Amino acid sequence: MILRKLKQSEHDRTRRLWEEVFTEDTRAFLDYYYYIKTRDNQIYTVEEEGEIRSMLQLNPYRVVVEGEEFPSAYVIAVATKEEYRRRGYMGALLRASLHDMYEQKLPFTFLMPAAEAIYTPYDFSYIYSQDTGILLHREPDGMLCWKSAEGRSSGKADAKEDCSIQCSDAGLWDAEEMAEFFAEHFADKFQVCTVRDSAYYQTMVLEQQSERGGVRLIRGNGALKGFYAYAGEDGLEIREPLFLPGYEEAFRGSVRELAERCGRQDRPEIGVHACPAEFSSEKKPLIMARIVCLSRFLAALRVPEEECVDCSFAVIDPLVTENSRVWKVTSCEGEANLHVRETEDSEGVLPVAVLTELLFGRVTAEELKMREGVIMPERLAGELDKITKLTRVCFNEVV
Repeated sequence: MILRKLKQSEHDRTRRLWEEVFTEDTRAFLDYYYYIKTRDNQIYTVEEEGEIRSMLQLNPYRVVVEGEEFPSAYVIAVATKEEYRRRGYMGALLRASLHDMYEQKLPFTFLMPAAEAIYTPYDFSYIYSQDTGILLHREPDGMLCWKSAEGRSSGKADAKEDCSIQCSDAGLWDAEEMAEFFAEHFADKFQVCTVRDSAYYQTMVLEQQSERGGVRLIRGNGALKGFYAYAGEDGLEIREPLFLPGYEEAFRGSVRELAERCGRQDRPEIGVHACPAEFSSEKKPLIMARIVCLSRFLAALRVPEEECVDCSFAVIDPLVTENSRVWKVTSCEGEANLHVRETEDSEGVLPVAVLTELLFGRVTAEELKMREGVIMPERLAGELDKITKLTRVCFNEVV
């Protein structure tokens, strides 16, 4: 067994394994992925007899945490040839990639799991749940009807259109405008999200086009009022609609028009992912994350300026052992930053996965007291509660 990180010129060698394991992906999508995404990603492989038997890919992203940018990586395409499974290859690939990510001081890494149970042994925890719903369904007579958040029909989707609204597919040249729109109207809504610059939206356009879709722009009197991604590969699916207040009906009208143009008649429903609350019928756990460089992650957190934090705790991290230290975190009244250093005196003990759940606001310090491996005295729980939790997260990336 040989485990190594491939040179960029070797990345195409992994495509055969991808096609063998992820049979649902089309040639058009893989052409896009291996032309665009593998230009600057990292691919780790296990080889036997000179052939790739297992792989793990890291796609680089810039992420924003409380207003500050950091490097991060999306773990994707974790795959092993069927006859070589259950040999520990996945664990070996994760450990090697986590070691390299720690050396690069990435605060955390994230992924979209095929199943939660695959990644919990490696201390990944859910940090983001996505609102999903059904936008439209077809009646037996073929008429499109809207769905409400409760799943009931909410009337025929044939309202008169506003002539001031224009909808069109985005081109690469629209990416800068989309990035400015997000920065002005939506960036402040999230504590944690990927950096949405023009390069991000250019990639989004190309990715959606590879799935027989695109990014649909909604303009009012010529000005950008919203946009959303769509895929038409398997029916019609809508992803991450972003539009200004008052343009809900414009969004509905745009989707109806798109459904009539490219929605397949044999698909009775049109789904929407990462949607506003009024369109949501389910909140689905989607993205898991793992802390990589704990000291850098802790230093990115914020504390209300009227609070003072002063506590210490031991962290247990069996994979990134550099995190297994006793950490002291402090802040002074009048400042929002958290100061982090190593110390010797610990008030409690927290496994790294548990700490991830706590700091992303998935559980409270009080709820953790009964967890295995946790030592959480009242004073420590009170101090950790003062730290502002990262509850407003947005990760809707597919690859």
